Amino acid sequence: MTKLHKTLILGLAIALGMNASASAQMLINGAGATFPYPIYSKWFDEYAKVDPSVRFNYQSIGSGGGQKQIMAQTVDFGASDGPMSDDNLSKAPGKILHIPTVAGAVVISYNLLGNPALKLDADTIAGIFLGTIKKWNDPKIAATNAGTKLPDQDIVVVHRSDGSGTTFIFTDYLSKVSSEWKSKAGTNTSVSWPAGIGGKGNEGVSGQVKQTPGAIGYVELIYAIQNKMPYADIKNSAGEFVKPTLDSVTAALATASVPDDFRFSMTNATGKDAYPIAGATWLLVYQQQKDATKGKKLVEFLKWALTKGETMAKDLDYAALPDSVRQRVLKRVDEIKM
Repeated sequence: MTKLHKTLILGLAIALGMNASASAQMLINGAGATFPYPIYSKWFDEYAKVDPSVRFNYQSIGSGGGQKQIMAQTVDFGASDGPMSDDNLSKAPGKILHIPTVAGAVVISYNLLGNPALKLDADTIAGIFLGTIKKWNDPKIAATNAGTKLPDQDIVVVHRSDGSGTTFIFTDYLSKVSSEWKSKAGTNTSVSWPAGIGGKGNEGVSGQVKQTPGAIGYVELIYAIQNKMPYADIKNSAGEFVKPTLDSVTAALATASVPDDFRFSMTNATGKDAYPIAGATWLLVYQQQKDATKGKKLVEFLKWALTKGETMAKDLDYAALPDSVRQRVLKRVDEIKM
């Protein structure tokens, strides 16, 4: 055998070996919320170094899509920023567990000349999104922004067009602070909007607000930061104007009453330091896994995410779970059966 033949055979053997290892890599599919997409992307990248035999494929399609796909069993896990309803849980072919991961802020972002720093209270936010406050120089906006030159400009409301947990958090807040909002639109991942134009995903809303003069919309904090968009301080239930920050979200999370099934709300939280439009996000997994090998790998990832992964939350402006809640969630993960 010539030296050339030996080299070719060796090269082919290496290629086949690499191909075998690539095909042996397990793919775990997930879909859902755009709100936690920045941190989940980071987790999946980092976890590939921990366990190279697993690759995560996550489609950021909105919480409504995540709930639908986990119910239809077309994904290995779903992701949602709104807990599933009793009705949806009862329609699923097995028991779905809610695994809370992190909490974050939904911010009110806007597009005004000069990017003025705005302060908004609950009545004003409800009025804008109900379509009853139509101009930027409306007396209600002016009342909390003394000294700020507000233009005589139409307000363009931007909301989500897809089923969204960010919408769930935002409408949950509005329903708590405005009886008119509660009766007209209510709380859901998708509502009948009284005013405005739609954008798909946090990405879509950020883009619409950024390119539309006079626009206002709601997005997850990191999307506003990444797009260098201004966002308002919001008056909380204690009467304080609070900036959406890691600390103010953590303060809101600390007040949350977390039941045994982990489906909880933390909007309009009490406490002078709490940011009022904040919410948790959940991974949705079946308690009884159909594929034992994949289920084992998913459980290993969940345990890593709830320990090592939580330490990465701060850098991406998410609040990690309080240790007491985290320990309870880890016990729930142990209940997943193969």
